[in-house]
Amino acid sequence: MLRKYLALLLTVVMVLSLAACSAPANEPTSTPAEEASAPESAAQGNSKFKIAVYTGTVSQGEEEFRAGEKMARKYPDIIVTQTYPDNFTKEQETVIANALALVSDPDVKALVMVQAVPGACAAFEKVREARPDVLIIAGVPGEDPDIIAKKADIVMQGDELAMGYSIPAQAQKLGAKTFVHYSFPRHMSYPLLAQRRDIFKAECERLGMKFVDATAPDPTGDAGVPGAQQFILEDVPRKVKEYGKDTNFFSTNCAMQEPLIKSVLEQGAIYAQQCCPSPYHGYPGALGIEIPTDKAGDVDYIVEQIRSKIAEKGGTGRFSTWPVPMNMMFIEAGVEYAKAWCEGTITSKNDGEALKRICSEVAGGAQMQFNTYTGKDKDGNDVSFDNFYMILSDFITF
Repeated sequence: MLRKYLALLLTVVMVLSLAACSAPANEPTSTPAEEASAPESAAQGNSKFKIAVYTGTVSQGEEEFRAGEKMARKYPDIIVTQTYPDNFTKEQETVIANALALVSDPDVKALVMVQAVPGACAAFEKVREARPDVLIIAGVPGEDPDIIAKKADIVMQGDELAMGYSIPAQAQKLGAKTFVHYSFPRHMSYPLLAQRRDIFKAECERLGMKFVDATAPDPTGDAGVPGAQQFILEDVPRKVKEYGKDTNFFSTNCAMQEPLIKSVLEQGAIYAQQCCPSPYHGYPGALGIEIPTDKAGDVDYIVEQIRSKIAEKGGTGRFSTWPVPMNMMFIEAGVEYAKAWCEGTITSKNDGEALKRICSEVAGGAQMQFNTYTGKDKDGNDVSFDNFYMILSDFITF
């Protein structure tokens, strides 16, 4: 009897072992050659997919954070979100670890990161090692364009170099005779921001405006965001006293925009554009505008609210921005592009025409210029990156 029992047990074990080593009937195995010839799209019949949205926190990047929340509400079953630390320059291991945690879920087929702060390139490299299949979309890169263009499938950036010409011209239209540029060494190590600063200076000279290169505290430094914001609130009045009210103020840092708008309006000065142009960037907080739930995402509503608040304090005609909330568009367009790619309606990881169409739809049909970035190789020759998109919009004046 015991021998019969052992024989039966052995038979069951062998059957289970064979089953474990065999591919299920509805999941045929594939050879490396077959995998290599597979389309770039993630679509595989009705397979599940998720899209990871990776942003800064409310204090360092509220627009991107809120846009991530918006997409999570729109697609609750497919969007997962994560934030990188405020002090990302000193916590790059966390930046990398959080990205890897997002793609550790095999259902995550795409990663959308805005802003792609320093550490993003290293994070993308690790993601590629772990999940080479994942679509990577980056917005507002903080590292060399020619490096991040090789790490991500799509990179989106406001056309910083073109802004070097457009912002001084707009400031002059608003009446500026002096142009104050607030930044700090970390940001001036970013190639595009440094090149734009140089263009600002040259354009101001050409237009007959005085250019003032002002150093502000780095929000990731010891004093943090509060220290940087307090500096702005205290320094703008000093600059206006020195150079007069016909002074345009510009800062390269997101956390500084709210105190900058507030102080510039109080001092009667000029503010042509934020670092990341958008009606939502800095203006609502600086002007005490509360956006009702039913008006969330209503650009026309927020524009009228800003116009009204600025008029109350005598700033009409001296403040402007883009009608397109650029960083929010990068998140929303990135998600919509990734979703279409996962579903198979977009079959390439870099389809420029599809991206332009989606950006236009997200921006409500606003007119934008799209260019691709051209850099230099080690020999000084022009090198074009067809996946690095530079975007420019016209101004709206309040």
